[in-house]
Amino acid sequence: MQAYKLNATIDESGHLIIDEPLNIAPGKVEVIILQPVPSLETSTESQLEKPKRQTKIKALQGWFEKTQPTPSDFDPDQARWEALKEKHNL
Repeated sequence: MQAYKLNATIDESGHLIIDEPLNIAPGKVEVIILQPVPSLETSTESQLEKPKRQTKIKALQGWFEKTQPTPSDFDPDQARWEALKEKHNL
C-alpha cells in the first residue's frame, strides 16, 4: 500500500475536502485522519510545574529544560546492573 500525506478540511456537514488535487488512479482508498487536539494546559502552567535547574554551561541549559529529574526511588547501581545484564546477555 502506498502512503500519501495531504492536508484536508472537514466541512460543517462532515465531508472530507482534500485541499489539493491528487494524481493517482481512481479506486478505493483507506483514510486515516489525524486531528490536532488543543492542549489543556497552557505554556505558563507547564513552566510553573517544572522547577528550573540552573547551570553555568549554556549548552546544557536547553537540555535541562527538556529533561525530567530522576525519580526519588531511582537506584543508579540497579540501572547499571540491568544495562550490563542486557549488554552481556546475563
